[in-house]
Parts: sequence; structure tokens; C-alpha cells
Amino acid sequence: MRDSREEPIFIETITGKGYRFIAAVEAASAPPDPGLPLTHLKPPPAQESDEAATPSHVSMAKRASFMIGLLAVAIVTGFFTWTRLSRDASASRVTLAVLPFENLSGDADREYLADGLAEETIASVGRVDPERVSVIGRTSIMIYKRTTKSLAEIGRELGVDYLLESSLRAEGDMLRVTSKLIRTRDQVQVWSGVYDREPSSMLELQRELSTAIAEQVRFRLSPDRLSGLALRQTQNADAYDAYLRARYFENHRTPESNVRAVQQYKRAIALDPDYALAWSGLAFTYAASAMNGDARPLDVWPRARDAALQAIRANPHLAEAQFVAGYVNWIFDWDWKAAETSFRRAISLDPSNAVAHLELGHALSQTSRHSDAESETRHARELDPLAALSHALSSQVAFQARDYSVAVEHARRAILVDSEFWIGYMQLGQAYEQMGMTELALEALTDAARLSGSNSKPVSLRGYLLARAGRANEAREILRRLETLSRERYVPPYATSIVHAETQGLRSSISKPGYQGRSPCLVRVTMTEPSSPQLAPRPLGASHSVTAAPP
Repeated sequence: MRDSREEPIFIETITGKGYRFIAAVEAASAPPDPGLPLTHLKPPPAQESDEAATPSHVSMAKRASFMIGLLAVAIVTGFFTWTRLSRDASASRVTLAVLPFENLSGDADREYLADGLAEETIASVGRVDPERVSVIGRTSIMIYKRTTKSLAEIGRELGVDYLLESSLRAEGDMLRVTSKLIRTRDQVQVWSGVYDREPSSMLELQRELSTAIAEQVRFRLSPDRLSGLALRQTQNADAYDAYLRARYFENHRTPESNVRAVQQYKRAIALDPDYALAWSGLAFTYAASAMNGDARPLDVWPRARDAALQAIRANPHLAEAQFVAGYVNWIFDWDWKAAETSFRRAISLDPSNAVAHLELGHALSQTSRHSDAESETRHARELDPLAALSHALSSQVAFQARDYSVAVEHARRAILVDSEFWIGYMQLGQAYEQMGMTELALEALTDAARLSGSNSKPVSLRGYLLARAGRANEAREILRRLETLSRERYVPPYATSIVHAETQGLRSSISKPGYQGRSPCLVRVTMTEPSSPQLAPRPLGASHSVTAAPP
């Protein structure tokens, strides 16, 4: 910025602390109270006590994790300060990737702090100026954790204009966060920041950082977005620490990690009952467990629904709360209209939310709005290009549009991104079957079953295809396998029903227990028999759905 060190105009150095923006700014008026009605919400559910032991770490780390969340927004400040003053950046929309924060502390227990800092930075940047700045999603950037690739290679692969490279280091009682903003086209470092803090007086630090952030980005950050950033996180350091741990476990997406995530989310909520992000995470973990962990839907559905309602109650302006409300409406309530409303509300609050675009696309596809669905899934892939799930669900959307060659292409890309992602193989198998490539379909479904730990979905779909191919004995063996699995864990009635139905030539047979059991599989029933739309579940109507605050 060609600022003078002796007589700075824009930024002055504070010895031992960092930097401070000193240029004049204009104040923005506060937004009116939206006054959203919330009388439809249920009373808060009773909270279970958290008896699980948290990872052994000193209280300093808990306070440090909270401080890290606050620093996430402050780190972004330099980026917006620079882009406001740069002639190049003011001309067009830019794309930024926040790389995984490198943990230089030598303490493996701080890994969740580094991951949490990266994730919160992504979330904060995505909300600051969505009209001008697009932020690559978490899944794509986490691929580069501990990578040996150069910044130039990463920039080309992600197709971004800027990379934010950061590290976390503990020095005695101090925590140091160092960040550098790199322009990818010429590898020029256009901004850097160093933050040294003592992990104490967290609320005072929050006020200090919030004031600095407001002064530096208020020129383009609307008052409601500024308020949203301030309300996004808790004021309780221990609650934030528990939230970071929960996110760390949730992102592993296994039945075991789901249990630990739930424990930590409950701990965060017990410490701060109005912690909307924690309520949102708890609701999503419950809901997703019915898909990725074969949890019993009737067990997790009411828990997910109540947690989603609590998230909306605590903060209806939080994108994550609106998204999870839509997700519950989508996979459990079967209320497509309510789901679409919530997903769109989430996107309006956070246009960089790739998962919201992805699930909206899937919901639109379910109602045969295939062109709009493809547009949303394409946007999701642009926001998170290296997320295998984005490509896998894009395959599902193409499949439901009867565009099987495109479904195969997306499924292959999902597998290319993550060769052990079982959903990619499942999508590939169902598309191959519709193209008449039965052996290739069975091979892909075998891989899906193996990589998923015998998840009932690929196992049952393989049995269905065997029965359809006239290989009844092999199909019956699949039925026996499902029966064995049901003695070890929950197996949706739908899984056995589709194999039984095809074996007996009853293609329109869906068991009553499967329907009443609210299996999320029924949402995607077209994946096994696209020529029989009558099998799809009927929406229950708005009276059964999670009601979100209106846009």
C-alpha cells in the first residue's frame, strides 16, 4: 500500500501485539429489528448430562480455542483492507481459498484448534462481502492439509485468485497466528498479519477485535451482516472449545465419531443454551447419522427436529440453522416445499454455503425441476470443487433427470477426488444399471458395500439388481446377509423390501414398516426404480415440518 513506517496513514504497528487500522471510516446505521415471529417453536427439550470425558487439555487451550475463533475474522481484515485499496481487486469478483492452518505448536492435541480456525475463517470470509468475494469450501481445502504441493499448483487446481496461508504456534503462555495473503497469478504476497495474544480476558479481546473488524470492513459490509458476524459465535470460551471438538469429530462421518460429536455438542449447549451453531451441528449430526451410519430414523428424527427448532429459536439469521431446518424437512418430514424455503433462506444468508446449494439442487430434482437442480449443483461444485459429495449428489440429480451418461461422469469424478468414497461407487452402480451395464453396476456396488462397512444401502441395491437380472439365489444370499446385519445394527425395512419385491416380481411393493419408519432411503426411492414414480413418498405437509423464519 506504499504506507510510511514513520508516519503511517492506513496501518500502524503495535509492538508485541500486531497491527491496527487507523484510516478514517464512515459509520453505518444499525438495521431495524426484523421482528420475526417465533411463536411456532416448541419448548426446549430436556438436556441430557454429558458424562463423557473431554480430551485432557489445560484450560488455557479452551480459552485459546475461543480466541482463535475471534482471530479468524480479524485475519480476514487484511484481505479486505488490501482489496479496498487495490485498483486490480476493485474491478471484478475475486475467489479466495483459506488453506488449512499449519499447527507448528508440536502438540497434536491442538490439531482441532488449527482445523477450527481454518473453518471459522472460511465461514467469516464467506459472509463479509458475498457479492464480490467467493470462498472455496472446507472440504476442498482440507485436501491440502500437510501437502507438499506449491502454492502455484494449489492455485491452479482450485482456480482461485488468492490463497490465505496461515500457521498457529504456541510460545509459552502466548499464542501466535501468522497469516499471508498470496496472489496466485504471480505468487506475490500482498498482505501479512501477525497476532500475538495472551489467552485470557476473552470477552475483552472479542470486543477489541470486533471493533477493529467493524472499522476496517464496514465500508462494504451491510449492518445486518456485521450484526450476524457478531452473533455467530458464543461468548463462552468453554462452549466454543466443545463446539470445535464436536466439529472435528463430526467431519469424520463414522458412527463412532458421530457419538463423540453429539457428546461435545451437548456439552457446548449445556454451557450456552442459546448457542445456535451448536444446536445446528447437533441437529445435522443426528439427521446425517440416518444416512451415513444406518441409525434408526425414528430414534434420531425427533432429536434432529427439536435441535433444529432450537437453532432457529436461538438465531434465525444463522445460515447453518436455516440449512439444518431444511435438511430435517427434506429427509425426515418429506416436506419438499418447506425444505426448499429453508435452503433458499440459508443461501441468502450465506451465498458461499456449498452444501445448501447442493441439497437445494437435490430437493428441486425430487420435484422434477431438473434444470434448476442442475444449476444449483453446478454452483455447489464451483464453491467446493474437490468435495466428493458435490460430485456424487450431482450424479444423483442427473440420474433422476434420466441423464445416465452425465450421472456416470459425475460419479467417476467423485471417485477420482476420493477413491474410497463409497457413495461415489453407489451412484456409479445405479447409473450403470440403467444403461444396461449390469456387471459393471454390480462391481461398483460391491466396492461401495466394502468401503462403507456393509452399509445397508449399497448391499440392498446390489441384491435388487441381482434379483432383477434373474440371479435369484444370489439375491437371496443378500437377504440373508441383511438379516444377519439386522441382528448387529439397524437395517431399514426398505433395504429388504426392494430385494424381496424384485425377487417376487412385485416392483411396486414398499413395506408399511419402511414407510412408517421414516427411512431417508424413501426420499431417494427413484434411485432403484426410476420408472416407478408411484413409489416416492408423499409429502406430509407443512404441519409436520420444521418451520423456519421467513426470508
